[in-house]
Amino acid sequence: QVQLVESGGGLVQPGGSLSLSCAASGRVFRLSTMAWYRQTPGKQRELVAAITRGGSTNYADSVKGRFTISRDNAKNTVYLQMNSLKPEDTAVYYCNAEGVAATGLRTDYWGQGTQVTVSS
Repeated sequence: QVQLVESGGGLVQPGGSLSLSCAASGRVFRLSTMAWYRQTPGKQRELVAAITRGGSTNYADSVKGRFTISRDNAKNTVYLQMNSLKPEDTAVYYCNAEGVAATGLRTDYWGQGTQVTVSS
């Protein structure tokens, strides 16, 4: 079993920055794509950014140029640097990782979520 633990959320003023991190622990054989999603009340969870094991990235249009996703494969950790934050970025942010077992079995894992609030 793999556990994902997020940290770094909080309250920030518009235009400010926050950095999120998510560390995987447990029976981690190999993590494939890792990603950040976010969700606000009454809305579906949406993809914010994703990164492959090789470092290829993709972003939601709403965060391009402001957010940067990165990862450290040796530490099984993914990061999200968020700059120029806007009130509409307010949401619970969830870490996601695809684990690949030695058998090749793929499993989706989720973190518990961390609140990001952008407000003056």
